[in-house]
Amino acid sequence: MDDLNATIDLLPKRALARAQGPLYRQLADILREPITSGAFPVGGELPKEAVIAERFGVSLITVRQALRDLEADGLIKKRSAKPAVVTSAAPPVTLSWTFKNFADMAAFTKDASLKIKSYKKESSPLLQRHFGLSKDEQGYCLRSILGVGKQKKAQITTYFPPDIGSQLKKEDFNDVLIFRAVQRRLNIRMAVAHCTIRAEIADAVVAADLGVAEGSAILAVEMMYQSSDQRNVEFSIARHPADMFSITYDAPNDLA
Repeated sequence: MDDLNATIDLLPKRALARAQGPLYRQLADILREPITSGAFPVGGELPKEAVIAERFGVSLITVRQALRDLEADGLIKKRSAKPAVVTSAAPPVTLSWTFKNFADMAAFTKDASLKIKSYKKESSPLLQRHFGLSKDEQGYCLRSILGVGKQKKAQITTYFPPDIGSQLKKEDFNDVLIFRAVQRRLNIRMAVAHCTIRAEIADAVVAADLGVAEGSAILAVEMMYQSSDQRNVEFSIARHPADMFSITYDAPNDLA
């Protein structure tokens, strides 16, 4: 057995179970441990994808998704027709987000904190558009900043219709996931979040909140949260420094 394939022996030999969560995440966690411990050294190659797939009884698609997650974390570099190479055992804080469900939102906010700037009644075209308010009718707006340590991940602006917002107070937002705080406080379960992503330019307020230059690129992620009865409950805009953020998703080829 060559040295490259011999590295597979540094990994446990077992089948993965769907009952324990997405297979690619389980595999990514298994591969992450020897990378961060140095067993797979920086500059060294991982086992071939086919060897990993055989070891854990998973498909090549599962292996490639796990490797994409590790690459997004800054641990490896995938290469065409070659095994992935380890690039770091201790990467800096990553702002990559693999978003497919609410659990991914929770994963994105791991080790983060939410700083509340204000919570008050406001008038806004966004309240009119998303909650059917009249021009002069006020809803509620929460302004906050999401960060990890001294690093700022996002400036977040969140809107609520009057009947929802009036039941909430500033101190109720004690969870980095605002929708989860609303669920707990009002016993409203969010069934789905509709996501829209757009590019923006940082104005003076956004630049100050995120510590970036005014006029720099910003990635804005708009989320409309709906309850199980399809009511619009919360509309949130998270603005991220564009050069520190990426989104990963699967795009199956459904063309003939």
